[in-house]
Amino acid sequence: MGPRRALAYAQRNRPRFVEELKEFVRFPSVSSQPHHARDVRRCAAWLAAQLRRIGLDGVQSIATRGHPIVYGAWTRAPDKPTLLIYGHYDVQPADPEEEWESPPFAPAIRGNDLFGRGACDDKGQLLAQVKALECWLKTAGALPLNVRCLFEGEEEMGGGPNFAAFVGQNRRALRADAAVMSDTRMLGPNRPALTYAQRGMVRFALEVFGPREDLHSGNFGGAVMNPVQALCQILNGMHSSDGRVAIPGFYDRVRAWSERERAFMARSGPRDEEILRDAGVKAGWGEQGFTLYERLTLRPALTLNGISGGYTGPGLKASIPAKASARVSIRTVPDQQAREVEEMVRKHVEKLTPPGVTVRLRLLGSSEPAVVDRGHPALRAASAAYRLGFGVRPVLLRSGGSIPAVSLFREELGIPTSLMGFALPTDRIHAANERFHLPNFYRGIDTCIWNLTAAAALLRRGRSTDRAARATPR
Repeated sequence: MGPRRALAYAQRNRPRFVEELKEFVRFPSVSSQPHHARDVRRCAAWLAAQLRRIGLDGVQSIATRGHPIVYGAWTRAPDKPTLLIYGHYDVQPADPEEEWESPPFAPAIRGNDLFGRGACDDKGQLLAQVKALECWLKTAGALPLNVRCLFEGEEEMGGGPNFAAFVGQNRRALRADAAVMSDTRMLGPNRPALTYAQRGMVRFALEVFGPREDLHSGNFGGAVMNPVQALCQILNGMHSSDGRVAIPGFYDRVRAWSERERAFMARSGPRDEEILRDAGVKAGWGEQGFTLYERLTLRPALTLNGISGGYTGPGLKASIPAKASARVSIRTVPDQQAREVEEMVRKHVEKLTPPGVTVRLRLLGSSEPAVVDRGHPALRAASAAYRLGFGVRPVLLRSGGSIPAVSLFREELGIPTSLMGFALPTDRIHAANERFHLPNFYRGIDTCIWNLTAAAALLRRGRSTDRAARATPR
């Protein structure tokens, strides 16, 4: 009867849940912008208050050298397994704000969608997990298994060192049998997807310095190297004409997948035309010999995320800028290693740098790729939950994205993570007019309720239930 009562509670309280999601979205918790640091702390305090209100124990908003980590637990069943629930409450910047149809931090409902920065990534999906816990605790007075909630405020900064250090320092107190997070996409409406693999990430800031100050292009153009031109030359040398990354040794560790795995992907994954439609473009690009889905998941990629330098305002400023910069990210795959890739990039940039300028390459963050056994009990539990929550079996997918916590939990805690996404490809994550489809919010809560039941049945009691593991992290 537990799940049925929890589901009925969820349906009765849907209007309140939406109002609370709107409260959550109103916080401009942009972790990468220092002037929003107070907003991030306020958002963490709000989330901690939510966990206390629903009945979790040991709730804390834990200060770090950066943004707070929110923790809460229910570990009153020593004979049952433990599930670690992860999410992030920080969001991307809302720029350019003029492209939003309504203010990014004034959530608005239009049709069946709630619009606002973070509505989908990751506040709405995170809150679905929290509300599932509330539905169980307010109806049954207990959960079917032990649960730890761990929510960070720096994921959108690339998963900074503060969260990794916290997990490493609290391995025993954070022990669990598996982790679950909701921060990924479905294939489409009523087409749920369970992610079992993701790429890693290595992120850089590339800065090119020339003259001490801007120079008149009439007096010096053609006589000194322009930092913008030098930057373009360096970036142009990152790819060959066939779409492959041109860094020597870059593909040496890239795993060759079996035809069986590629056939499974062809059956379950999106077709090229679907990916192009979701991207809003007419033609694909990239490494030859692979489908677009394979390029997005099995193969590594180097992406130019942003470039700046010189004058781009009205009219013309006839000058040679003193500096140019770019942001570059590399998506890695098994068995590439972030440190090796970083060293390869440094050597390649040094080789490509023309005389007359100097270059600084700063590492902004990294995470390793991760693959979870599709037959693991945590994924089987999530699959069963999707069937009950959405009425259909989920598709098992690889992701081209990178969530640092997945590889971190594998390395530090020795546990797999099931990625239960409720976002639609049209939810405009990281873009203007981000939204969360409210029917997916409701179904997501139902699915998370069922996942607690299924995980309790399928995860075996592990080492997480010893006395040390029931301690509170610090």
